[in-house]
Amino acid sequence: MNLTADSFPPVLLEALAHAHPSWHSALRAGLAAVHRADPGYLPTLCQTQFLPSEGRLFAAFAQPMDAVLYVLVGEGPYPREESATGYCFMDGAVGDLWSQEEGCGLSKKVNRATSLRNFIKMLLVAAGKLSQDNSSGVAIAGIAGLARLADSKFIQTLDELQSNMSNQGFLLLNASLVFRSDVAPVKDARAWQPFLQEIFSALHGYQQSSGVALATLVLWGKIAEQLRQIPAAGLFPQITAEHPYNLSFIGNQAMQSFFRPMNLMIRIS
Repeated sequence: MNLTADSFPPVLLEALAHAHPSWHSALRAGLAAVHRADPGYLPTLCQTQFLPSEGRLFAAFAQPMDAVLYVLVGEGPYPREESATGYCFMDGAVGDLWSQEEGCGLSKKVNRATSLRNFIKMLLVAAGKLSQDNSSGVAIAGIAGLARLADSKFIQTLDELQSNMSNQGFLLLNASLVFRSDVAPVKDARAWQPFLQEIFSALHGYQQSSGVALATLVLWGKIAEQLRQIPAAGLFPQITAEHPYNLSFIGNQAMQSFFRPMNLMIRIS
């Protein structure tokens, strides 16, 4: 397949349509770079089932380029169709963050999404609402009780958390834009590195020409940290941490300090 801007497979064209126009040129350049690096990768991908579905491959790029202050990079999409949204760590199966049952803490669907659960716990520790030495469900139950009050300032849903992050300037990416049950995430992530080189290069060029501060890359986990070998990634300030599926992430003081001023668990008035 001779991949050009005019001959992308329909599944890729559909995905491009979900991105903000400010990214379209970079996305097309990124796909062309993937194709140059491995001409068989995209044709094979488009003939197989992968997540995210429903044209959400580039959903994260709904965030306009001029709004990006941070690029948060995770490993890859959740391995469940309803969960994989095209945004890192945003599990589409999650609605309410808090259990509606008295004496319970986070909702069952949050607890199922391990990385999201630990991220929320870290935010609560950073906000001084939870002790990192005791972040069990019982400990969170008291916070959930306060969150359920009618006049609570806590956010209630995952949509609100994602909105808060978007408003703070986060571009929520994954090192691998796809999940396939028969392909190791690290292999797909390697195939997408030429794509991310073009994305980072475009973002850097835009921010330099606009005279604004460069975005910070926030890399979570070993697969995301592999992006350090991409030349354009080295143009940005970086902060790294273990992947949030590790319990140690909850007590990561660098992450707590980074996120504390953002008050992501509080509703924007």
